[in-house]
Amino acid sequence: MSKIQKIISGSLKELLQYLGSTNFSKSVLTVIAVITPLFIGINTGYTEIGLAICFGAFWCNPSDVNGSQKHKIYGILFSAALVMVVSFIGGYLHYSNWLALVILGVLSFGISLIASYGFRASLISFSGLLALILSFAHTPGQLKIYEYSLLVGLGGLWYLALSLLWYKINPKGQTEEILYEIIGKTGDLLKKRGKLINGETNRKKLQKKIFLLQSQLTEQHDTLREILILSRINSGTSTYNGKRVLVLVQLIEMLETAGANPVNYTKMDEQFAIYPEFTQLFQHLIFNMADQLQSMAKIGNKPNELPKHQRLNKQFMELRNKISELGTVKNSKAYEAFIMFQNLLEYQEKQFDKLKRIKWLLSDHDVASEEFIDKEILKRFLISQDYSPRILLRNLSFRSTIFRHSLRLAITLMVGFVLGNLFSFQNLYWILLTIILIMRPSYGLTKARTKDRTVGTIIGGVIATAIVYLVQDIYVYGILALISFVVALSMLQKNYKLSAIYVTLSIVFIYGILQPDIMTVIQYRILDTLVGAGLSYLGFLLLWPSWSFQEIQKDVTKSVQANQVYLSKIADFYINKGKVPTSYRLARKNAFLETSNLSSAFQRMTQEPHSKQKNLNKIYELVELNHNFLSSLASLSIYIQNHKTTEASERFNGIIHRIDENLSVVLDALSNDPNTVAKLNFDEVVSFEKQLPKFESENVILNNTDNSALKRNHQEEQLIWEQLRWLFSLSSNMMKLTTNL
Repeated sequence: MSKIQKIISGSLKELLQYLGSTNFSKSVLTVIAVITPLFIGINTGYTEIGLAICFGAFWCNPSDVNGSQKHKIYGILFSAALVMVVSFIGGYLHYSNWLALVILGVLSFGISLIASYGFRASLISFSGLLALILSFAHTPGQLKIYEYSLLVGLGGLWYLALSLLWYKINPKGQTEEILYEIIGKTGDLLKKRGKLINGETNRKKLQKKIFLLQSQLTEQHDTLREILILSRINSGTSTYNGKRVLVLVQLIEMLETAGANPVNYTKMDEQFAIYPEFTQLFQHLIFNMADQLQSMAKIGNKPNELPKHQRLNKQFMELRNKISELGTVKNSKAYEAFIMFQNLLEYQEKQFDKLKRIKWLLSDHDVASEEFIDKEILKRFLISQDYSPRILLRNLSFRSTIFRHSLRLAITLMVGFVLGNLFSFQNLYWILLTIILIMRPSYGLTKARTKDRTVGTIIGGVIATAIVYLVQDIYVYGILALISFVVALSMLQKNYKLSAIYVTLSIVFIYGILQPDIMTVIQYRILDTLVGAGLSYLGFLLLWPSWSFQEIQKDVTKSVQANQVYLSKIADFYINKGKVPTSYRLARKNAFLETSNLSSAFQRMTQEPHSKQKNLNKIYELVELNHNFLSSLASLSIYIQNHKTTEASERFNGIIHRIDENLSVVLDALSNDPNTVAKLNFDEVVSFEKQLPKFESENVILNNTDNSALKRNHQEEQLIWEQLRWLFSLSSNMMKLTTNL
């Protein structure tokens, strides 16, 4: 196949994937929900009724996001209720500009505060803001205000009915898309982790990418967990859902195993430098597993096309033989390398087992019902949102990011309204609409949206101008407006700049149908966007900005606390043995979730102005230490879960206690406890670290007898003591860093 054919084939696959995505189907659904009542209304002489229902359907669209069907229904119903109330109030805005200004400020502030209740609530809030702003664009003429607002609410119910109908037609679409996205990203993560084996790699740069990818995966795990678990709880056991739950369990464990590292990189580099052939063998093995996952993500739900095991089996066999040969060398250094490589191999074997299990679960094989996880246990893994009024009251403070954002947005909208009236802008609501679309609680996202919206609108305006010069046909404008609107909605979450281009095109073509002077429309569209974008950016900078350095301390604290709990659960399991308790798995989930949140918080900090990146390098060092701490915990966790271990010694308990003490000091320092530094004795910490036991290959008596049990004990000794030394060192460094900060 030629290069051009490959490009065409790849582009065609991407197009088909896009057309089959939930984002595209949702955008088509929204267009149907909007166009149908409008078309019926125009053709029956009830245009205003059709327009009201059309608005209600469009405004309820944002709350229709990935998640369980139950939460979607509640989200759309709450949106419908909110836009109905807002439309009723908005019906009185045209009576007085001063009244409109006050209502705009108070309502936008109140609606924005709804975001205190989480992500879905923030989208319901956005629906309310859309209804408020577009009240300036349309005032009901023939209908009474209460009739118009009731019809807007009916529009929300109409959208909900269509959404439920589509779910009945394609109930698995959302689940399949998220599942295969996770599989593909897990493959990407494995590939990046595989690159870390090579000592010549830029590890800092690669680690940052891994942190970001882990955050995305953790977020998607939560979404898929919610969809699958609530579906099972509400509709009972089904083979499809049961298999997908088990696949998700394997993928979560793959994330943990990928993050684990049996030895620190310094030790690993030393051994790979002596035996460089193992670097390539391990990398090829990891890359092949990653390629299989990415291949599975591309083919989707096609069991007959799942990749085979043969090549991986051959690679494992070759690596096992090489390591076994190394184990026969009667040399202490070679024996140390043998123990390390054997542990590393066993971690990869665990990944391969999970990969094989995923393939089997995605195939046509039936899964026995006893393999399904108990509903009551599953419930405990859901992150439940608290909807108590206390949440709202707690956020009525300048310490709250949401409160400051709500106040900032309300004042910026009021300034935009005043400027629009003073300078008689043609479409005042375009300025206000741009502000609510761009302004976000974080600086990085506000800046990115300001840039993308501005550039997208200008590009869209230029393209629209070229088309208008070439074509003067309202039917062509209608088709182009429809296509542009569908693409704009489907790209909103994936590519905001592209979405802005198509939004501009759709608006220009709609106005091209309604009025002849389309060039004036393009000019005003660009001007209004520039004003709105400028106000959004300045509003964030001048009105109580929320900088990440003020918030990141809380994220570090939560992550360290979660790691501390996970450490105690690992220690308890190593001491008591037996079956892995649910509390252990919950502690692991929480540790990964909080570390992911910390990575996201740090990522936001790097997007802010340099003057606001206070102690950036030290905070990055702290984030990295925390990640490495979790990686070491994962190494311990995987080993003790999958191997029969010896009895825990008093020395083990003593070291765990000292690591726990170090983490407690870190938490005291983060809480700004003035006595923390006074309590520290770094000389004593250094002295204790020097006395920590370690695996000494020189002390091993190497005889001609191949004692498997002895080798297994040495593997455990090497890994356990290596991880304990590493955990103590990491916790000590975190302690020094936080007390200095």
